[in-house]
Amino acid sequence: METETATPWLTDEEQCAWRTHLEVNRLLNYQLEKDLQPFGLTMNDYEILVNLSEAEDHRMRMSDLAAATLQSKSRLSHQITRMENAGLVRRENCESDRRGLYTVLTDFGFETMKKVAPHHVASVRQHFMDLVPAESLSSLREALTPIAEHLRSQRGKP
Repeated sequence: METETATPWLTDEEQCAWRTHLEVNRLLNYQLEKDLQPFGLTMNDYEILVNLSEAEDHRMRMSDLAAATLQSKSRLSHQITRMENAGLVRRENCESDRRGLYTVLTDFGFETMKKVAPHHVASVRQHFMDLVPAESLSSLREALTPIAEHLRSQRGKP
């Protein structure tokens, strides 16, 4: 019988870095979400608005939007229903594929995005960017890029 190679435990320094990352991630997401509440938006809403505002004709196939926001199609469908009810987006049938649906940013959704974006950027600055010394930004990006690349490559794998 073969034995698996034991995964080495994290060193104290690794453990500290990992737990700090987890805490920063949770606290930052909590704060950014809290700062969107006065606008009646969640971070998921805002991420969808950003994706649609940057997409050609302010529209995306539901499957592409689900992939871009890392949501299941079912969860995204519920999210889009809530956003439709708020007048931010609408669904349209895909002419070339009768089973396909587009999510389209409404004029109200685009105006909402333009109104909220400066506040969101100010929140990102206040709670993240302005706390990272300018000389550390490139090191932070260099440290995070291989992690992001690795995780992107794992998407869709069992």
